[in-house]
Order: sequence, then structure tokens, then C-alpha cells
Amino acid sequence: MPFTKVQSEKLSLAVVRQIEQLILQGILRPGERLPSERELSERMGVSRPSLREAVAELHERGLLETRPGSGIYVSNALEAQFSPALVRLFATHDEAVNDYIAFRRDMEGLAIERAALLGSDTDLKVVDTLFRKMEAAHSKRDPSEEAELDAEFHMAIVEACHNVVMLHMMRSMFDLLQQGVFFNRKVMFQQRMTRDMLLDQHRAINDALQARDPAAARAAVAAHLDFVENALAGQRKADQNEAVAKRRMEHEEAR
Repeated sequence: MPFTKVQSEKLSLAVVRQIEQLILQGILRPGERLPSERELSERMGVSRPSLREAVAELHERGLLETRPGSGIYVSNALEAQFSPALVRLFATHDEAVNDYIAFRRDMEGLAIERAALLGSDTDLKVVDTLFRKMEAAHSKRDPSEEAELDAEFHMAIVEACHNVVMLHMMRSMFDLLQQGVFFNRKVMFQQRMTRDMLLDQHRAINDALQARDPAAARAAVAAHLDFVENALAGQRKADQNEAVAKRRMEHEEAR
């Protein structure tokens, strides 16, 4: 008969499973510091020896790392999804930008459809809260905060679709975007007209999601990323034209 005696689970294994789940669900993020050993043991209702045993196991699995004199962190290695050589290729070839936007158009379109259908009321409230923060940051002269909130807004939509594979894949893609591998997002937010249009697009995305309209939400995401693609193409052309103009000017001054 395929039965064995039921055995009590070690507390350390229960701790391991809980922290693994928090990392898998994207609640604990790479580089995030965990509470102190005393606080964590109290929160989880386990002894410090059991907690230390769990931390050692998670460290062995590459999920946590201990920094002397600083504490316990979720391993940064979890977000390093692309090799440095591949990142350099992305950064030095324009076609990677277009493919990146096409990839986001497909994946975020699917994510927002799922979020509209499957996301909880709290999920949608998180997205709406981030949009309200974008509205508040929109009036500031420095676009940095609004640009950062833009990435958080899109990531919250991915989180709301509750697909852990998509979550970690898209988080690694957004990490490359925040590093400026594909393009500098802050440049797009420097022109007031462009900032106004981007905010309107994010408002349309949020409105459709809050209405739980999957088709309208996907269309709003596609329209937004079409705009980004066209704006980047226009910027590249303008940069090329400026480079030619500077060469002409240098030639005229040398005559």
C-alpha cells in the first residue's frame, strides 16, 4: 500500500516554504532586506535556532544572502536574468529596442487582460494608487519621480495578473529598462507635451482596468506602447539629423 507514517514537519522547513512563497510571488524582491532575526522570529512564531536553520537552507539554495554587519537580504542574483554580453548587445543595436517594445506590447496586453478578469479589488486599488501618485508627480518640473512611477505602474499590472512566471520574467525586463539599456525613459518625460500625452495614456489604461474591461485595457496598453515606439523613432531621427547638422557646421567653420 502506498502509505507512510505521517510525521510532524520541522519548523525550519515551514519557515523555508513561507519565505520561498513570498519570493516566488514577488512580495519579497531581490535586494530587499529582511527584518532582524529577533523581529522575524517573533513575527513567524519560531525560535531563533529554527529561523537560523531556515536561513542557512535558503542561503544554500541561493535565495538569501547574508551581508556582515548589515543583515539578511533576498539575493540580488535572482534578478540577473541576462548575461552581461547579452545586455551589451541589447544596448548597442537599435533593433533590440523595437523588439523589446513588441515583446512588452504582447506580454503586457496579456497581463492586463488577465488582471482585468482575475485581479482582486486590492490588486486594482494598488494600480489606481500608483496612477494617482503619477498625477501628483506630473505637476513637478523634475520628471524623475513620474518616470519611476511609470515603471511601478506597469509592473503592478503584471503583478495583478497573478502569474509568477510572467512576474519574474517581466521584472527582469523592467530592470533592464531602469538601467537604461534600451532607452532613457527620463528623456521621454522631459517635454511637457509628451508628458501630458503619456499621462493621458496611463489614465486610459487605468480607467479600462478599473472598469474590468479586458479588451479596452489591452487596446489602451497597445496604443501607449505604439506611441512610445513612434516617439523613440522620432527621437533617433532627430538625433541623426542633429549629428549631420553639426558636421555641416564644422565643415563651414573650417572653410
